[in-house]
Amino acid sequence: MTDTIDLSGDAGVLKAVLRRAKDDAVGPTEDLPVVDVHYEGVLAETGEVFDTTHEDNTIFSFEIGKGSVIKAWDIAVRTMKVGEIAKITCKPAYAYGSAGSPPDIPPEATLIFEVELLACRPRKGLSAGGAADERTRLEELRKQREMASATKEEEKKKREEAKAAAAARIQAKMEAKKGKGKGKAK
Repeated sequence: MTDTIDLSGDAGVLKAVLRRAKDDAVGPTEDLPVVDVHYEGVLAETGEVFDTTHEDNTIFSFEIGKGSVIKAWDIAVRTMKVGEIAKITCKPAYAYGSAGSPPDIPPEATLIFEVELLACRPRKGLSAGGAADERTRLEELRKQREMASATKEEEKKKREEAKAAAAARIQAKMEAKKGKGKGKAK
């Protein structure tokens, strides 16, 4: 049989590879965060199928790491490669917890999914290279903002020093005038 991997470190998300992907297959990345999957979900306790894309051959798509799916899926699908089929066992804390998802999923249900990763693609509106370019552009903008902020801080400090120096000169002149005035009165 296949080895089971504890992806969460607490046996909350277990993955067993049922069909390996080809060696050169890609998996989800920052440049390819949107995934397309086929799946079938069953209740571990009863074996009852509660959801599947196989009946109508639909494809389910989501973006990894955005919280749009149960936590177990964000953890497990991130480790898959296109073409891979895996059995993912999800304890309640990584699925629907104490609330469940009525009417199909009862509270505190352990779920078992068979998931096939069909594709990984860039976020809508970005090509894979475009995602990297966008990240580079955003990093450059962040650096520019930091430099502008540092320059503003330096200019503010210089203005404050100039104000303090001007105030000190004015104070010195006023003291000098007071000193001269006292000397004449004697």
